[in-house]
Amino acid sequence: MEPSLRKRDRSTTKTQQEQAQSLSKKSSQIKGFRLKYVIFFLGVLFGAIFLGTYFLLGAVGIGHDTLSDILSSQGSFVRGDELSRGRDELNRGKPDDPISADVKPVQKQSSALSLPTIVWWTDKLFPHFQGKNTVKIECEPSQGGQGTCLVTTDKSVLSDPLARGVMFYGSDFRAYEAPLPRLPWHEWAVIHEESPLNNQIFSHAVMMSQFNHTSTFRRESHYPITTQHIKSLDYLTERQPVPISMKNKHRETLAPIAYIQTHCNVPSDRDRYVKELMKYIDVDSYGKCVNNKKLPENLQDPVESMDAKEFYDFIARYKFHLAFENGICEDYITEKLIRPFHVGCVPIYRGSPSVRDWIPDNHSIILVDNFQSPKELAEFIKRLDKNDKEYLKYLEFKNKGISNQLLRHTVERRVWGVNDWRKPSFINAFECYLCERIVERVEAERAHERDPSIPLLPPRVADGNHAGCPEPSVSLGDMSGVGRGEDIHFWKEDYWSSKDQALALKRMSEQGATDSSKLFEELQRMFTEGALSK
Repeated sequence: MEPSLRKRDRSTTKTQQEQAQSLSKKSSQIKGFRLKYVIFFLGVLFGAIFLGTYFLLGAVGIGHDTLSDILSSQGSFVRGDELSRGRDELNRGKPDDPISADVKPVQKQSSALSLPTIVWWTDKLFPHFQGKNTVKIECEPSQGGQGTCLVTTDKSVLSDPLARGVMFYGSDFRAYEAPLPRLPWHEWAVIHEESPLNNQIFSHAVMMSQFNHTSTFRRESHYPITTQHIKSLDYLTERQPVPISMKNKHRETLAPIAYIQTHCNVPSDRDRYVKELMKYIDVDSYGKCVNNKKLPENLQDPVESMDAKEFYDFIARYKFHLAFENGICEDYITEKLIRPFHVGCVPIYRGSPSVRDWIPDNHSIILVDNFQSPKELAEFIKRLDKNDKEYLKYLEFKNKGISNQLLRHTVERRVWGVNDWRKPSFINAFECYLCERIVERVEAERAHERDPSIPLLPPRVADGNHAGCPEPSVSLGDMSGVGRGEDIHFWKEDYWSSKDQALALKRMSEQGATDSSKLFEELQRMFTEGALSK
């Protein structure tokens, strides 16, 4: 996933350099002209410098609207009371948290902001022009929501009563950096497309309950992005597999199975299973993990090559592909699964327990969990490797199309796209979703102020299953056979430590603490009181 940040346009700088060179040549001729020509050329020089400076500043963002410029303009809401009508049940409030369920209007204060505002607290994912820290967005339903808001990385506005949404990017979220005090009108939102490898704190209900709006890989989240790695339905079917005769020919020099991973010793403990599988069947392992073969030199940079046609051609020669996720979470599916579908390999999958909901048909995948042991899985693969007719049944979707209706409807109905310039990214789309939610609440408060009989909106509270990954465990056997120095111990300890941090942040927020950097002092107090999770 990459944010839709635009590269800085340097054409104005080049133009300014060319103008400067031209003016330098002209300046050497000025001595021979009469005074009026001197004045004329000086005027041209002044104008060129002025315009060049203007465009140069624009290129680096200095000439764009500043926060004060935008605040001085008069904003207006694009929707009135209609905003609250006909909302999908998925987007309705869930006031099941007794702490958050107390509905109170925002105390009337003067505001420097002219529009409801979203503050990007973890701002590395800020999806707007570089050089601008405040932007006005005008959203339509086709962009993920409806409304007009300011979005900013300027954290100094957080105390303003119109600074409503606080946006976090999950991989960069740290409990000891959270914005405290948490004011009554702050609605926390998190976008998190990654697995527990990046941040285990979201595995816990106590952390998720502190967010009002979520966009995660889980279908239960407010704005699910489960299919983030599927560019389109055509992406799954458009490329035909290497003919079976050619795959069988390649088997003379290649193993039946390919494995390519660069992250080793991850929470899913996948390498342990792969090492055991290799005892019973040949696996060509090209990545850093369990490596036994080298990729061609032009494909060794994963950033540059993993989406290259040459890489697809390389792995398409294999019959099977180990698609083992780095975390075991419901609905967490990645390119490890989608890429084999695209190139025409059969994925041998270990990951999301609900993966069948996201595959082309009911016979396009081999599930590790259906086998009692790696040895049993290896024996099945060997039989399939020798039976072309049975093997090709796993690739029939390439010609018959996608029969999984949930997958079809999810991809066809999403308003965001993947590397599609015609649609917003899921980052921008969730931003518009949040804009609509906070505009909706502000409008309800204004209506309540005019007529107290009009109720305020209940707060939305995220559920633990909006991410909710289980505690990491060994992929094979049990912990009694795992050495103390192995990484799975670290992942288990990190799992429980992250829950403690979530508990401490919740208590600090409830007590009105003002400095989240003191979270570890709070943890020490909770440890003394016996109030930690484990």
